[in-house]
Amino acid sequence: MNNHTPDEAFLRMDAVIDGQSPRVRWVAEQLAWNDAAMTAERCFTFVRDEILHSVDFQRDEVPVSASAVLDAGSGLCLAKSHLLVALWRACGLPSGFCYQRLLFNADSDRYVTHGLAAVWLPGLGWYRCDARGNTKPGIECVFTPGTERLAYAPVREGERDFPYVWSEPWPEVVAGLEGLTHLSQYLARPIDAAPPAADRQYERVRAA
Repeated sequence: MNNHTPDEAFLRMDAVIDGQSPRVRWVAEQLAWNDAAMTAERCFTFVRDEILHSVDFQRDEVPVSASAVLDAGSGLCLAKSHLLVALWRACGLPSGFCYQRLLFNADSDRYVTHGLAAVWLPGLGWYRCDARGNTKPGIECVFTPGTERLAYAPVREGERDFPYVWSEPWPEVVAGLEGLTHLSQYLARPIDAAPPAADRQYERVRAA
């Protein structure tokens, strides 16, 4: 367990994690509670349930920034993690990005980067969760601090879990999303990104 408070990099806003935008900040204010874990859960539940997963609902928009995801009401798992982290940070909760590499589906030989998010909770440390949505059969993502309830477990050849929390989204993830204009492009060629090189200036800590 990592109980030291993360540095300010895990609260930073930018053009993608734009928790400083009026609409994102307004939603964060509605979700904020007088308890860090409750605030974190309320933000998680909002993104999981109110923001539709693009593939599950065949939504053609491919938003990237947190505010664009909020405006569209939908996004890929990667983009949903951008909104979740932006909401957490707008509420003053240190948070960051986590990833898995998975086969696109059971019958595919293509891999895809799956986006998760992590929040730092006092007394617990880093907690990873998955806000992709529970609309796909067999998936039940729940916010249960201390116990991960993720959508997927990397078990097949070539799949892997990256056990770190990054303060910024992977550059290849952002570039991949920005290169898409329609969901069909993503379905034809899913984003299979690599983590930043070790010498890149991205803060990361091993998740608890």
